[in-house]
Amino acid sequence: MNLSPTLAGHALARASLDACVKCGICETRCPVMAATPLFPGPKFVGPQAERFRQGLSVDRSLDYCSGCGTCTLVCPQGVKIAELNAQARAVMKAHHMPLRDRLLGRTVLMGKVMSPVAPLANAVLRLGPVRALADSVVGVARQAPLPVASVQSLGRWLAQRGRSRANGTEVSGPDDQTGCEPDAVGRESGAAKRGQVVFFHGCAGAYFEVETSIKAIEVLEYLGFEVLVPAQGCCGLAQQSNGLFKAASKSVLKLSRALRSAGPDLTIVSASGSCTGMLKHEARQIMGVDDPELADVSYRVRDIMEFLAELDAQGELPHSFQPVDATVPYHAPCQLKGQAMGLPALEVLSLIPGLTVTESGQACCGMAGTYGLKKEKYAIAQKVGAPVFEVFRQAGASLGLCDTETCRWQLRQGTAMRIEHPVALVHQAYGLGTCLATD
Repeated sequence: MNLSPTLAGHALARASLDACVKCGICETRCPVMAATPLFPGPKFVGPQAERFRQGLSVDRSLDYCSGCGTCTLVCPQGVKIAELNAQARAVMKAHHMPLRDRLLGRTVLMGKVMSPVAPLANAVLRLGPVRALADSVVGVARQAPLPVASVQSLGRWLAQRGRSRANGTEVSGPDDQTGCEPDAVGRESGAAKRGQVVFFHGCAGAYFEVETSIKAIEVLEYLGFEVLVPAQGCCGLAQQSNGLFKAASKSVLKLSRALRSAGPDLTIVSASGSCTGMLKHEARQIMGVDDPELADVSYRVRDIMEFLAELDAQGELPHSFQPVDATVPYHAPCQLKGQAMGLPALEVLSLIPGLTVTESGQACCGMAGTYGLKKEKYAIAQKVGAPVFEVFRQAGASLGLCDTETCRWQLRQGTAMRIEHPVALVHQAYGLGTCLATD
């Protein structure tokens, strides 16, 4: 039976395989191949194996590909290696999808269940017997870093803020996420009102990394934008990375409609780097979703640091930054690099007086979405991430920076440091809060 995905994206990626000249550059840069002999390398499971698949899987070792995308980025011939591997994995798992992989794709459900009882849910997930059960029955590694549910979801924060503003007051008192004083929340930079932008928070930004979403919204408002946050669901990235193309396609199309409902032609800004990648790249080039609404959203969506860098390039970003005397390490996650935007976080953070940011120089932290959560891949993910952990520890700081949520979870566990989104330092430098302890 031919199980090839009947998707335009599959044909597009497959058309690139004959450009492979077997130079081996992808293998020298693959972080997984360097960490385990279980993965024979992107060239072997990618363009080489694809010539023999004919719609069937010929080598199950391709499931050890983390999907970091480094191979595609470094290929001098433009072969879509990571995309080929992702498509082949979907074929391989079509008739035997593990329950664990289905569960890992239900991120909205996880957030909705955990957030109302966050202290209890977080405590239960830290219990040794519970982790052991998840390891042996579900296949989620007992040592893997799991998300920590926020006591206050982004939706609740927005609702509370809306009620307070309707009554003519601002939310006051300590920030529910950090316990720090929002000493300048709601204050604007004096710039003229710039119109509206849409904020795309992603699943983690709604339930787990809520503090990042709040700070991103406050920075945008400080710059003079009215921030619209329409009701929105999952982008389907976790489903796609686990081979659930049909479910992921439905998710990303539903999300596209939700984001477009806020208004036409508005820039869509997100602090979820991996989810912006799904809208910009993965849905179209891996799953082959050819839809005008997705194409429209893909064109309009910007990572928050990319958006700020664009404003600065246009001379529209206020440089009214307070000094932040610190040296902090930064890791650019693989999902961000795949969007071909450069390293906008470094561009923006370089404008803050007193701040020095050192980039890790490493391809991947090992987490790669849900890869590092899986029992059979946890040790590999830790080995892949070890060089990043070492760079962060050697920096001698208490704070580190990274743009994507699951990578922050990995770095927090691997370094025992506080790991924040880069927008947190922009938030601090604009005087919007004093919650970051810097050295």
